[in-house]
Amino acid sequence: MSHFYIECSFEVTPRVPGAEILLAQLSEFPFESFEETDEGLNAYIRKEDWHNEFIKEVGILQDPSFQITQQIREIAPENWNKKWETHFEPIEIGSKCRVRAPFHEKKEVLYDIVIEPKMSFGTGHHETTHMMLQLVLELELTGKKVLDMGCGTAVLAILAAMKGATHVDGIDIDPWSYLNAKENVLRNEEGEINIYQGNVDAIPDKKYDIILANINRNILLADVGRYAEHLDASGKLLLSGFYIEDEPLITAACENALLSLEKKTQKNNWTAAIYSKN
Repeated sequence: MSHFYIECSFEVTPRVPGAEILLAQLSEFPFESFEETDEGLNAYIRKEDWHNEFIKEVGILQDPSFQITQQIREIAPENWNKKWETHFEPIEIGSKCRVRAPFHEKKEVLYDIVIEPKMSFGTGHHETTHMMLQLVLELELTGKKVLDMGCGTAVLAILAAMKGATHVDGIDIDPWSYLNAKENVLRNEEGEINIYQGNVDAIPDKKYDIILANINRNILLADVGRYAEHLDASGKLLLSGFYIEDEPLITAACENALLSLEKKTQKNNWTAAIYSKN
Protein backbone atom coordinates (compact mmCIF):
# COMPACT_ATOMS: atom_id res chain seq x y z
CA MET A 1 0.00 0.00 0.00
CA SER A 2 1.36 3.42 -0.96
CA HIS A 3 1.20 6.24 1.56
CA PHE A 4 1.07 9.99 1.31
CA TYR A 5 3.67 11.72 3.43
CA ILE A 6 4.01 15.06 5.15
CA GLU A 7 7.34 16.82 4.66
CA CYS A 8 8.32 19.26 7.43
CA SER A 9 11.15 21.44 6.16
CA PHE A 10 13.11 23.44 8.77
CA GLU A 11 15.66 26.22 8.29
CA VAL A 12 17.78 26.37 11.45
CA THR A 13 20.16 29.11 12.62
CA PRO A 14 22.70 28.24 13.89
CA ARG A 15 22.52 24.97 12.00
CA VAL A 16 25.06 23.29 14.33
CA PRO A 17 24.01 22.10 16.82
CA GLY A 18 20.44 23.27 16.14
CA ALA A 19 19.59 20.75 13.42
CA GLU A 20 21.00 17.89 15.49
CA ILE A 21 18.94 18.86 18.54
CA LEU A 22 15.86 19.24 16.35
CA LEU A 23 16.38 15.77 14.83
CA ALA A 24 16.71 14.19 18.28
CA GLN A 25 13.54 15.87 19.54
CA LEU A 26 11.53 15.01 16.42
CA SER A 27 12.64 11.38 16.83
CA GLU A 28 10.34 11.14 19.84
CA PHE A 29 7.40 11.38 17.41
CA PRO A 30 6.41 8.95 14.61
CA PHE A 31 8.58 10.53 11.90
CA GLU A 32 9.95 7.82 9.63
CA SER A 33 12.91 9.53 7.99
CA PHE A 34 15.12 12.59 8.20
CA GLU A 35 17.21 14.39 5.61
CA GLU A 36 19.87 16.87 6.67
CA THR A 37 20.10 19.89 4.37
CA ASP A 38 22.41 22.88 4.01
CA GLU A 39 19.75 25.00 5.70
CA GLY A 40 18.69 22.58 8.44
CA LEU A 41 16.51 19.49 8.33
CA ASN A 42 13.63 17.81 6.49
CA ALA A 43 11.45 15.34 8.41
CA TYR A 44 8.96 12.89 6.88
CA ILE A 45 5.89 11.32 8.45
CA ARG A 46 2.92 9.41 7.07
CA LYS A 47 -0.08 11.66 6.55
CA GLU A 48 -2.27 9.49 8.75
CA ASP A 49 0.25 9.80 11.62
CA TRP A 50 0.60 13.58 11.36
CA HIS A 51 -0.85 15.99 13.91
CA ASN A 52 -0.12 19.71 14.13
CA GLU A 53 0.27 19.28 17.90
CA PHE A 54 3.60 17.51 17.33
CA ILE A 55 5.30 20.75 16.36
CA LYS A 56 3.98 22.56 19.42
CA GLU A 57 5.67 19.96 21.65
CA VAL A 58 9.17 20.27 20.11
CA GLY A 59 11.16 22.20 22.69
CA ILE A 60 13.84 23.72 20.46
CA LEU A 61 11.19 25.52 18.41
CA GLN A 62 10.47 27.65 21.49
CA ASP A 63 14.15 28.15 22.36
CA PRO A 64 15.22 31.78 21.75
CA SER A 65 18.82 30.60 21.18
CA PHE A 66 17.78 29.34 17.75
CA GLN A 67 15.95 30.88 14.81
CA ILE A 68 13.86 28.20 13.10
CA THR A 69 11.39 28.60 10.27
CA GLN A 70 9.30 25.74 8.95
CA GLN A 71 7.29 24.75 5.91
CA ILE A 72 4.88 21.83 5.82
CA ARG A 73 3.68 20.17 2.62
CA GLU A 74 2.15 16.92 1.46
CA ILE A 75 4.13 14.74 -0.94
CA ALA A 76 2.73 11.93 -3.06
CA PRO A 77 4.13 8.41 -2.55
CA GLU A 78 5.42 8.13 -6.11
CA ASN A 79 7.74 11.10 -5.50
CA TRP A 80 9.63 9.53 -2.60
CA ASN A 81 12.03 7.15 -4.37
CA LYS A 82 13.02 9.86 -6.84
CA LYS A 83 13.67 12.24 -3.95
CA TRP A 84 16.03 9.97 -2.02
CA GLU A 85 17.78 8.85 -5.20
CA THR A 86 18.51 12.51 -5.94
CA HIS A 87 20.05 13.14 -2.50
CA PHE A 88 21.64 9.80 -1.56
CA GLU A 89 25.34 9.88 -2.36
CA PRO A 90 27.73 6.96 -1.63
CA ILE A 91 29.49 7.04 1.74
CA GLU A 92 33.08 5.92 2.18
CA ILE A 93 34.17 4.81 5.65
CA GLY A 94 37.95 4.93 5.55
CA SER A 95 39.47 3.10 2.61
CA LYS A 96 37.81 -0.28 3.16
CA CYS A 97 34.06 0.29 3.34
CA ARG A 98 31.62 1.95 0.96
CA VAL A 99 27.86 2.28 1.44
CA ARG A 100 25.97 2.88 -1.80
CA ALA A 101 22.56 2.57 -3.42
CA PRO A 102 21.80 -0.03 -6.11
CA PHE A 103 21.97 2.61 -8.84
CA HIS A 104 25.52 3.72 -7.88
CA GLU A 105 28.52 2.35 -9.73
CA LYS A 106 30.36 -0.40 -7.86
CA LYS A 107 33.95 0.29 -6.83
CA GLU A 108 36.50 -2.20 -5.58
CA VAL A 109 36.53 -1.99 -1.78
CA LEU A 110 36.76 -4.69 0.84
CA TYR A 111 33.23 -4.09 2.13
CA ASP A 112 30.78 -2.95 -0.54
CA ILE A 113 27.36 -2.47 1.12
CA VAL A 114 24.32 -1.86 -1.07
CA ILE A 115 21.49 -0.09 0.76
CA GLU A 116 18.11 1.08 -0.54
CA PRO A 117 17.03 3.21 2.44
CA LYS A 118 13.53 4.22 1.36
CA MET A 119 12.01 5.60 4.59
CA SER A 120 14.46 3.90 6.97
CA PHE A 121 17.15 5.56 9.05
CA GLY A 122 20.81 4.59 8.83
CA THR A 123 22.63 5.06 5.55
CA GLY A 124 25.97 6.25 6.94
CA HIS A 125 25.27 9.90 6.21
CA HIS A 126 24.36 10.77 9.78
CA GLU A 127 27.23 11.17 12.23
CA THR A 128 26.04 8.40 14.54
CA THR A 129 25.79 5.75 11.82
CA HIS A 130 29.12 6.86 10.37
CA MET A 131 30.86 6.50 13.75
CA MET A 132 29.26 3.11 14.41
CA LEU A 133 30.46 1.86 11.03
CA GLN A 134 33.97 3.05 11.91
CA LEU A 135 33.89 1.25 15.26
CA VAL A 136 32.59 -1.97 13.70
CA LEU A 137 35.41 -1.83 11.15
CA GLU A 138 37.92 -1.81 14.03
CA LEU A 139 36.50 -4.94 15.69
CA GLU A 140 37.54 -8.55 15.14
CA LEU A 141 34.23 -10.22 14.32
CA THR A 142 35.25 -13.57 12.86
CA GLY A 143 33.08 -16.25 14.43
CA LYS A 144 31.22 -13.75 16.64
CA LYS A 145 27.51 -13.49 17.48
CA VAL A 146 26.22 -9.94 16.90
CA LEU A 147 22.97 -8.13 17.73
CA ASP A 148 22.02 -4.86 15.98
CA MET A 149 19.31 -3.07 18.01
CA GLY A 150 17.32 -0.42 16.16
CA CYS A 151 18.84 -1.80 12.97
CA GLY A 152 17.12 0.61 10.54
CA THR A 153 18.46 -0.21 7.09
CA ALA A 154 20.52 -3.10 8.61
CA VAL A 155 23.75 -1.49 7.40
CA LEU A 156 25.60 -2.33 10.65
CA ALA A 157 24.29 -5.89 10.68
CA ILE A 158 25.39 -6.38 7.08
CA LEU A 159 28.89 -5.03 7.77
CA ALA A 160 29.19 -7.36 10.79
CA ALA A 161 28.33 -10.34 8.59
CA MET A 162 30.80 -9.19 5.95
CA LYS A 163 33.49 -9.05 8.63
CA GLY A 164 32.98 -12.70 9.51
CA ALA A 165 30.30 -12.75 12.21
CA THR A 166 28.74 -16.20 12.05
CA HIS A 167 25.35 -15.17 13.45
CA VAL A 168 23.76 -11.71 13.26
CA ASP A 169 20.35 -10.62 14.57
CA GLY A 170 18.76 -7.24 13.81
CA ILE A 171 15.75 -5.72 15.60
CA ASP A 172 13.70 -2.62 14.80
CA ILE A 173 10.35 -1.53 16.19
CA ASP A 174 9.27 0.34 13.05
CA PRO A 175 7.40 -1.82 10.49
CA TRP A 176 8.91 0.04 7.52
CA SER A 177 12.46 -0.38 8.85
CA TYR A 178 11.81 -4.06 9.57
CA LEU A 179 10.77 -4.71 5.97
CA ASN A 180 13.52 -2.52 4.53
CA ALA A 181 16.16 -4.27 6.65
CA LYS A 182 15.01 -7.67 5.36
CA GLU A 183 15.19 -6.38 1.77
CA ASN A 184 18.72 -5.04 2.27
CA VAL A 185 19.89 -8.29 3.88
CA LEU A 186 18.67 -10.24 0.84
CA ARG A 187 20.23 -7.67 -1.49
CA ASN A 188 23.71 -8.09 0.03
CA GLU A 189 23.58 -11.91 0.40
CA GLU A 190 25.87 -11.94 3.42
CA GLY A 191 25.89 -14.75 5.97
CA GLU A 192 23.15 -15.58 8.44
CA ILE A 193 21.26 -12.39 9.35
CA ASN A 194 17.86 -12.63 11.05
CA ILE A 195 15.65 -9.54 11.27
CA TYR A 196 12.94 -9.21 13.93
CA GLN A 197 10.31 -6.56 14.54
CA GLY A 198 9.93 -5.24 18.08
CA ASN A 199 11.70 -3.53 20.96
CA VAL A 200 14.09 -4.84 23.62
CA ASP A 201 11.59 -7.60 24.45
CA ALA A 202 12.16 -9.08 21.00
CA ILE A 203 15.79 -9.98 21.75
CA PRO A 204 16.17 -13.76 21.37
CA ASP A 205 17.04 -15.81 24.46
CA LYS A 206 20.77 -16.00 23.81
CA LYS A 207 24.09 -14.31 24.53
CA TYR A 208 26.01 -12.13 22.08
CA ASP A 209 29.67 -11.24 21.72
CA ILE A 210 28.79 -7.80 20.32
CA ILE A 211 25.66 -5.69 20.70
CA LEU A 212 25.22 -2.56 18.56
CA ALA A 213 22.61 0.06 19.51
CA ASN A 214 22.39 3.32 17.58
CA ILE A 215 19.07 4.66 18.85
CA ASN A 216 18.61 7.67 21.15
CA ARG A 217 19.51 8.68 24.68
CA ASN A 218 16.23 7.85 26.39
CA ILE A 219 15.91 4.38 24.91
CA LEU A 220 19.55 3.60 25.64
CA LEU A 221 19.18 4.70 29.26
CA ALA A 222 16.06 2.57 29.65
CA ASP A 223 17.40 -0.55 27.93
CA VAL A 224 21.14 -0.71 28.61
CA GLY A 225 20.61 -3.12 31.52
CA ARG A 226 18.75 -5.51 29.22
CA TYR A 227 21.54 -5.29 26.66
CA ALA A 228 24.08 -6.19 29.37
CA GLU A 229 22.05 -9.28 30.28
CA HIS A 230 22.45 -10.54 26.71
CA LEU A 231 26.21 -9.93 26.50
CA ASP A 232 28.67 -12.79 26.80
CA ALA A 233 31.23 -12.64 29.62
CA SER A 234 33.77 -10.89 27.41
CA GLY A 235 31.21 -9.04 25.29
CA LYS A 236 31.23 -5.48 24.04
CA LEU A 237 28.38 -2.98 23.76
CA LEU A 238 28.63 -0.25 21.08
CA LEU A 239 26.30 2.70 21.61
CA SER A 240 25.48 5.88 19.71
CA GLY A 241 22.59 8.24 19.10
CA PHE A 242 23.35 10.64 21.94
CA TYR A 243 25.08 14.01 22.33
CA ILE A 244 28.51 14.68 23.82
CA GLU A 245 26.93 16.19 26.94
CA ASP A 246 24.86 13.02 27.48
CA GLU A 247 27.86 10.69 27.58
CA PRO A 248 28.26 10.86 31.41
CA LEU A 249 24.62 9.75 31.80
CA ILE A 250 25.09 6.87 29.35
CA THR A 251 28.34 5.81 31.00
CA ALA A 252 26.76 5.89 34.47
CA ALA A 253 23.92 3.66 33.26
CA CYS A 254 26.45 1.26 31.74
CA GLU A 255 28.48 1.18 34.95
CA ASN A 256 25.32 0.30 36.87
CA ALA A 257 25.00 -2.64 34.47
CA LEU A 258 28.64 -3.62 35.18
CA LEU A 259 29.96 -2.28 31.89
CA SER A 260 33.10 -0.13 31.64
CA LEU A 261 33.85 2.57 29.08
CA GLU A 262 36.56 1.28 26.76
CA LYS A 263 36.59 3.90 24.01
CA LYS A 264 34.60 6.85 22.76
CA THR A 265 34.65 8.92 19.59
CA GLN A 266 32.93 12.15 18.63
CA LYS A 267 31.71 13.75 15.42
CA ASN A 268 30.22 17.24 15.55
CA ASN A 269 27.96 17.12 18.62
CA TRP A 270 27.42 13.34 18.61
CA THR A 271 29.18 10.54 20.50
CA ALA A 272 29.70 6.81 19.95
CA ALA A 273 31.25 4.58 22.59
CA ILE A 274 32.36 1.03 23.32
CA TYR A 275 31.60 -0.53 26.72
CA SER A 276 32.97 -3.85 27.94
CA LYS A 277 31.82 -6.25 30.62
CA ASN A 278 33.78 -5.91 33.88
